[in-house]
Amino acid sequence: MSSAMRTVLRRGYATASSVKAPLQLNSLTGTYATSTYLAALKKSKDELEKLAKDVEAFNKRISEDAKVASFIDNPTLSASERTKALSSIIPQGASPILSNLLSVLAENGRLSSAPKVFADFASLMAAYHGELEVVVTSAEPLDSKTMSRLDKALKSTKEAEGKTIKITNRVNPSLLGGLLVDFGDKSIDLSASSKVTRFNQALSQGV
Repeated sequence: MSSAMRTVLRRGYATASSVKAPLQLNSLTGTYATSTYLAALKKSKDELEKLAKDVEAFNKRISEDAKVASFIDNPTLSASERTKALSSIIPQGASPILSNLLSVLAENGRLSSAPKVFADFASLMAAYHGELEVVVTSAEPLDSKTMSRLDKALKSTKEAEGKTIKITNRVNPSLLGGLLVDFGDKSIDLSASSKVTRFNQALSQGV
């Protein structure tokens, strides 16, 4: 178990051996998300569902409230300033596990990683609900025909076996063309920008 996971869990949320995550996430943000998921599930399924709603609401607030987003991204605040600010932006009645997660991130200087931790937590919840959450990033919005083809192709993968596929299309013009497909800890880069990068690398190596 990593130190990040131990930090979150030892604050009164020790896990039982029978409680396991439905998806293995190997990144640091995935470790934070997993420990948070396990802490809530150890308490009860209802607590996990409440936490999921609170995480989604807080993540939405970060994207819509410039003041909150600025605080999350500000690396210059002292530990006391972060603690004081957190107490004012976390909604009353929110899961204490969400407060605990944000406090640990702040103490470790990783508060700016909160949106990615929330995204990893959402992936865990999707797996918990029997869904395979797939994020498809493209240079332009995908039409329904392309989305349907992607859905059909993904259903044939081992990861999608017995699961409901949930595809989210994100737009990033810098990809130039092609697709970037992310699900769980896997990423398939089919973008034109990556092909250009590989071509340039090949050229530089050949010189």
